[in-house]
Amino acid sequence: MNLRLTLATATRILRQLRADHRTIAMMLVVPCVLLGLLAWIFDGTPVFDRIGAALLGVFPFVVMFIVTSVATLRERTSGTLERLLATPLGKGDFMLGYAMAFGFMAIVQALVATAFAVWVCDLDVAGPTWLLVVVALGDALLGTALGLFVSGFASTEFQAVQFMPALVLPQFLLCGLLVPRDRLPSVLSAVSDWLPLSYAVDAMGTIAAVPEPLGEVSRDLAVIVGAIVVALGLGSLTLRRRTP
Repeated sequence: MNLRLTLATATRILRQLRADHRTIAMMLVVPCVLLGLLAWIFDGTPVFDRIGAALLGVFPFVVMFIVTSVATLRERTSGTLERLLATPLGKGDFMLGYAMAFGFMAIVQALVATAFAVWVCDLDVAGPTWLLVVVALGDALLGTALGLFVSGFASTEFQAVQFMPALVLPQFLLCGLLVPRDRLPSVLSAVSDWLPLSYAVDAMGTIAAVPEPLGEVSRDLAVIVGAIVVALGLGSLTLRRRTP
Protein backbone atom coordinates (compact mmCIF):
# COMPACT_ATOMS: atom_id res chain seq x y z
CA MET A 1 0.00 0.00 0.00
CA ASN A 2 1.04 3.59 -0.63
CA LEU A 3 0.28 6.15 2.09
CA ARG A 4 0.15 9.03 -0.39
CA LEU A 5 -2.45 7.25 -2.54
CA THR A 6 -4.44 6.25 0.52
CA LEU A 7 -4.58 9.84 1.79
CA ALA A 8 -5.49 11.07 -1.70
CA THR A 9 -8.39 8.61 -1.78
CA ALA A 10 -9.59 9.70 1.67
CA THR A 11 -9.39 13.37 0.63
CA ARG A 12 -11.39 12.70 -2.55
CA ILE A 13 -14.14 10.92 -0.61
CA LEU A 14 -14.35 13.72 1.96
CA ARG A 15 -14.70 16.30 -0.81
CA GLN A 16 -17.53 14.28 -2.32
CA LEU A 17 -19.23 13.98 1.06
CA ARG A 18 -18.92 17.71 1.68
CA ALA A 19 -21.01 18.31 -1.45
CA ASP A 20 -23.56 15.63 -0.54
CA HIS A 21 -25.65 17.34 2.11
CA ARG A 22 -28.22 14.56 2.31
CA THR A 23 -25.61 11.94 3.16
CA ILE A 24 -24.09 14.21 5.80
CA ALA A 25 -27.55 14.77 7.27
CA MET A 26 -28.17 11.03 7.37
CA MET A 27 -24.91 10.37 9.19
CA LEU A 28 -25.17 13.21 11.69
CA VAL A 29 -28.86 13.99 12.11
CA VAL A 30 -30.61 10.61 11.86
CA PRO A 31 -29.00 9.06 14.99
CA CYS A 32 -29.87 12.19 16.98
CA VAL A 33 -33.46 12.19 15.74
CA LEU A 34 -33.91 8.52 16.65
CA LEU A 35 -32.37 8.99 20.09
CA GLY A 36 -34.50 12.07 20.69
CA LEU A 37 -37.64 10.23 19.64
CA LEU A 38 -36.93 7.39 22.06
CA ALA A 39 -36.13 9.80 24.88
CA TRP A 40 -39.46 11.52 24.22
CA ILE A 41 -41.38 8.23 24.09
CA PHE A 42 -39.93 7.04 27.39
CA ASP A 43 -39.90 10.41 29.10
CA GLY A 44 -40.47 10.04 32.84
CA THR A 45 -39.47 6.37 32.86
CA PRO A 46 -36.10 4.65 33.45
CA VAL A 47 -36.29 2.87 30.07
CA PHE A 48 -34.25 5.39 28.08
CA ASP A 49 -31.45 5.38 30.63
CA ARG A 50 -31.42 1.57 30.41
CA ILE A 51 -31.30 1.26 26.61
CA GLY A 52 -30.09 4.68 25.49
CA ALA A 53 -26.38 3.95 25.80
CA ALA A 54 -26.71 0.70 23.82
CA LEU A 55 -28.68 2.44 21.08
CA LEU A 56 -26.00 5.11 20.96
CA GLY A 57 -23.81 2.35 19.58
CA VAL A 58 -26.41 0.59 17.42
CA PHE A 59 -27.69 3.60 15.47
CA PRO A 60 -24.27 4.80 14.18
CA PHE A 61 -23.44 1.20 13.25
CA VAL A 62 -26.57 0.87 11.12
CA VAL A 63 -26.30 4.30 9.49
CA MET A 64 -22.64 3.93 8.57
CA PHE A 65 -23.29 0.43 7.18
CA ILE A 66 -25.97 1.72 4.81
CA VAL A 67 -24.08 4.83 3.71
CA THR A 68 -20.76 3.04 3.13
CA SER A 69 -22.15 0.03 1.28
CA VAL A 70 -24.18 2.20 -1.11
CA ALA A 71 -21.40 4.75 -1.65
CA THR A 72 -18.81 2.07 -2.43
CA LEU A 73 -21.16 0.29 -4.82
CA ARG A 74 -21.80 3.58 -6.59
CA GLU A 75 -18.05 3.96 -7.15
CA ARG A 76 -18.01 0.58 -8.88
CA THR A 77 -21.19 0.88 -10.95
CA SER A 78 -20.21 4.34 -12.21
CA GLY A 79 -16.86 3.02 -13.45
CA THR A 80 -14.90 5.21 -11.06
CA LEU A 81 -13.38 2.26 -9.24
CA GLU A 82 -12.25 0.60 -12.47
CA ARG A 83 -10.51 3.80 -13.59
CA LEU A 84 -8.90 4.25 -10.17
CA LEU A 85 -7.59 0.69 -10.06
CA ALA A 86 -6.09 1.14 -13.53
CA THR A 87 -3.72 3.63 -11.83
CA PRO A 88 -1.09 2.61 -9.24
CA LEU A 89 -3.89 2.70 -6.62
CA GLY A 90 -4.29 -0.75 -5.08
CA LYS A 91 -7.34 -2.33 -3.48
CA GLY A 92 -5.78 -1.92 -0.05
CA ASP A 93 -5.22 1.81 -0.70
CA PHE A 94 -8.85 2.17 -1.77
CA MET A 95 -10.24 0.30 1.24
CA LEU A 96 -8.06 2.10 3.75
CA GLY A 97 -8.74 5.48 2.12
CA TYR A 98 -12.48 4.87 2.34
CA ALA A 99 -12.10 3.71 5.94
CA MET A 100 -10.13 6.86 6.82
CA ALA A 101 -12.66 9.18 5.17
CA PHE A 102 -15.69 7.58 6.75
CA GLY A 103 -13.71 7.15 9.95
CA PHE A 104 -13.37 10.92 10.14
CA MET A 105 -17.12 11.24 9.64
CA ALA A 106 -17.60 8.55 12.28
CA ILE A 107 -15.64 10.65 14.78
CA VAL A 108 -17.90 13.63 14.09
CA GLN A 109 -20.97 11.40 14.26
CA ALA A 110 -19.91 9.88 17.60
CA LEU A 111 -19.26 13.30 19.11
CA VAL A 112 -22.56 14.77 17.90
CA ALA A 113 -24.70 11.75 18.87
CA THR A 114 -23.11 11.37 22.31
CA ALA A 115 -23.37 15.08 23.08
CA PHE A 116 -27.02 15.06 22.00
CA ALA A 117 -27.85 11.96 24.07
CA VAL A 118 -26.12 13.17 27.24
CA TRP A 119 -26.80 16.91 27.21
CA VAL A 120 -30.08 17.17 25.31
CA CYS A 121 -31.80 13.87 26.08
CA ASP A 122 -30.34 13.71 29.63
CA LEU A 123 -28.96 10.20 29.22
CA ASP A 124 -27.66 9.18 32.64
CA VAL A 125 -24.50 7.06 32.59
CA ALA A 126 -22.26 6.09 35.49
CA GLY A 127 -19.07 5.89 33.43
CA PRO A 128 -17.13 8.66 31.66
CA THR A 129 -18.69 10.33 28.64
CA TRP A 130 -15.46 10.13 26.63
CA LEU A 131 -15.61 6.35 26.77
CA LEU A 132 -19.12 6.47 25.34
CA VAL A 133 -17.67 8.44 22.42
CA VAL A 134 -14.89 5.88 21.92
CA VAL A 135 -17.28 2.92 21.80
CA ALA A 136 -19.74 4.80 19.56
CA LEU A 137 -16.83 5.57 17.24
CA GLY A 138 -15.84 1.90 17.22
CA ASP A 139 -19.42 0.92 16.34
CA ALA A 140 -19.56 3.44 13.51
CA LEU A 141 -16.21 2.18 12.15
CA LEU A 142 -17.50 -1.38 12.41
CA GLY A 143 -20.54 -0.43 10.33
CA THR A 144 -18.20 1.24 7.82
CA ALA A 145 -15.97 -1.83 7.54
CA LEU A 146 -18.89 -4.23 7.12
CA GLY A 147 -20.46 -1.89 4.56
CA LEU A 148 -17.23 -1.94 2.55
CA PHE A 149 -17.13 -5.72 2.79
CA VAL A 150 -20.71 -6.47 1.64
CA SER A 151 -20.59 -3.91 -1.19
CA GLY A 152 -18.41 -6.36 -3.11
CA PHE A 153 -21.30 -8.84 -3.27
CA ALA A 154 -23.97 -6.40 -4.50
CA SER A 155 -24.70 -5.44 -8.10
CA THR A 156 -27.22 -2.68 -7.41
CA GLU A 157 -27.89 -0.22 -4.60
CA PHE A 158 -31.10 -2.12 -3.82
CA GLN A 159 -29.08 -5.31 -3.30
CA ALA A 160 -26.65 -3.40 -1.06
CA VAL A 161 -29.52 -2.27 1.16
CA GLN A 162 -30.86 -5.85 1.25
CA PHE A 163 -27.75 -6.89 3.14
CA MET A 164 -29.00 -4.92 6.12
CA PRO A 165 -31.72 -7.44 7.11
CA ALA A 166 -29.30 -10.25 6.28
CA LEU A 167 -26.29 -9.00 8.23
CA VAL A 168 -27.39 -6.21 10.56
CA LEU A 169 -30.80 -7.25 11.88
CA PRO A 170 -29.65 -10.65 13.24
CA GLN A 171 -26.96 -8.82 15.19
CA PHE A 172 -29.56 -6.35 16.48
CA LEU A 173 -31.86 -9.17 17.61
CA LEU A 174 -29.11 -11.17 19.32
CA CYS A 175 -26.91 -8.40 20.74
CA GLY A 176 -28.66 -8.36 24.12
CA LEU A 177 -30.66 -5.19 23.58
CA LEU A 178 -34.05 -6.91 23.41
CA VAL A 179 -33.28 -9.90 25.66
CA PRO A 180 -30.15 -10.27 27.82
CA ARG A 181 -27.74 -12.61 26.07
CA ASP A 182 -27.50 -14.94 29.05
CA ARG A 183 -31.27 -15.51 28.80
CA LEU A 184 -31.20 -16.49 25.13
CA PRO A 185 -31.54 -20.16 24.13
CA SER A 186 -28.12 -21.82 24.28
CA VAL A 187 -27.71 -21.99 20.49
CA LEU A 188 -28.60 -18.34 20.00
CA SER A 189 -26.39 -17.31 22.91
CA ALA A 190 -23.47 -19.13 21.28
CA VAL A 191 -24.18 -17.38 17.98
CA SER A 192 -24.32 -13.99 19.68
CA ASP A 193 -20.81 -14.59 21.04
CA TRP A 194 -19.54 -14.43 17.45
CA LEU A 195 -21.37 -11.22 16.52
CA PRO A 196 -19.34 -8.01 17.03
CA LEU A 197 -22.38 -5.86 17.78
CA SER A 198 -22.95 -7.97 20.92
CA TYR A 199 -19.68 -6.70 22.35
CA ALA A 200 -20.54 -3.12 21.45
CA VAL A 201 -23.83 -3.36 23.36
CA ASP A 202 -22.05 -5.07 26.28
CA ALA A 203 -19.52 -2.23 26.39
CA MET A 204 -22.21 0.44 26.33
CA GLY A 205 -24.14 -1.33 29.08
CA THR A 206 -21.03 -1.51 31.24
CA ILE A 207 -20.32 2.20 30.74
CA ALA A 208 -23.89 3.04 31.69
CA ALA A 209 -23.76 1.01 34.91
CA VAL A 210 -20.14 1.06 36.16
CA PRO A 211 -18.35 4.24 37.34
CA GLU A 212 -14.87 2.93 36.36
CA PRO A 213 -15.58 0.65 33.41
CA LEU A 214 -12.35 0.88 31.38
CA GLY A 215 -10.96 -2.48 32.49
CA GLU A 216 -14.18 -4.32 31.64
CA VAL A 217 -14.72 -2.46 28.38
CA SER A 218 -11.19 -3.06 27.07
CA ARG A 219 -11.95 -6.64 26.01
CA ASP A 220 -15.10 -5.57 24.16
CA LEU A 221 -13.19 -2.81 22.39
CA ALA A 222 -10.48 -5.29 21.38
CA VAL A 223 -13.12 -7.56 19.79
CA ILE A 224 -14.65 -4.61 17.93
CA VAL A 225 -11.25 -3.48 16.61
CA GLY A 226 -10.46 -7.04 15.56
CA ALA A 227 -13.76 -7.30 13.69
CA ILE A 228 -13.03 -4.01 11.91
CA VAL A 229 -9.61 -5.24 10.77
CA VAL A 230 -11.01 -8.58 9.58
CA ALA A 231 -13.88 -6.91 7.68
CA LEU A 232 -11.50 -4.48 5.95
CA GLY A 233 -9.16 -7.32 5.03
CA LEU A 234 -11.98 -9.42 3.59
CA GLY A 235 -13.36 -6.36 1.82
CA SER A 236 -10.06 -5.79 0.00
CA LEU A 237 -10.17 -9.43 -1.19
CA THR A 238 -13.79 -9.31 -2.43
CA LEU A 239 -13.61 -5.83 -3.99
CA ARG A 240 -14.39 -5.99 -7.70
CA ARG A 241 -13.28 -3.46 -10.28
CA ARG A 242 -16.71 -3.17 -11.82
CA THR A 243 -20.18 -4.63 -11.70
CA PRO A 244 -20.90 -7.17 -14.48
